Amino acid sequence: MLKIAGLGRLYSLKHGLMISIYRLLIVTLCLLPLHHMLAEDAIVSRPKWQKVFSKFAAEGTLVVLDEREETRGTFVFNKERAEKRFSPASTFKIPHALFALDAGVVRDEFQVIPWDGKKRRYEVWNRDQTLRSSMRHSVVWVYEVFEKEIGESLERAYMEKIDYGNADPTGDTPFWVEGNLRISALEQISFLQKLYRNELPFSVSTQRLVKDMMINEAGKEWILRAKTGWSGTIGWWVGWVELPTGAVFFALNIDTPNRADDLYKREAIVREVFQSLKVLP
Repeated sequence: MLKIAGLGRLYSLKHGLMISIYRLLIVTLCLLPLHHMLAEDAIVSRPKWQKVFSKFAAEGTLVVLDEREETRGTFVFNKERAEKRFSPASTFKIPHALFALDAGVVRDEFQVIPWDGKKRRYEVWNRDQTLRSSMRHSVVWVYEVFEKEIGESLERAYMEKIDYGNADPTGDTPFWVEGNLRISALEQISFLQKLYRNELPFSVSTQRLVKDMMINEAGKEWILRAKTGWSGTIGWWVGWVELPTGAVFFALNIDTPNRADDLYKREAIVREVFQSLKVLP
């Protein structure tokens, strides 16, 4: 009898523990941030944004993830293209700065990175740099220094760890422009959300520093953090706007058949869409 009673108590304990675990799982799932639970059918097509793309004679895609309570949702113009991977070009400077800081290649935003004396097409590149100035002016040679010092295997390991596109650092250098690295607009959004929440596998201070260097503009109640990119054929603008009611993320890429003459269209398209959504003034 004692043995049977002991087994009964053991069963009751196990049963109670299973119920507690089940309840905890349910609560945890309910508390998960929205970006962990976005389903494929949660993406809403926005064909009306074609008017904006047509206004600027541009072919491309725009993904907007709006976390404001009153307008929450993920909205996409040209979903097929939003799923297609392209070279990230200089938008890769965002994760690359994280890698360089984490690997100890650069100490902070104040450390001077000496110019190698080679004349390049942009005069602002032809001088010593810091991490902050290299982000602001998109100085490619600085990140080529990082590429050499980090090394291919560690670059790949970092990208795999953060689930960045195809995580392929091979091919011609710089691999994020001329090589084999590719990422989609939807994948850019996923990466940016993790950075915004300090959820990447780097120290919070490192993530906050990179976000600080991404600031483009700020108003009384909003901050725009973003980075442009251009591969020569594809132009990018990715980032987010922080508002009192929530963040609004965006990732745009367009074809640039007219090369540099098309580059203004990146920001122009996003700003016009965001003005219609009351994201930017």
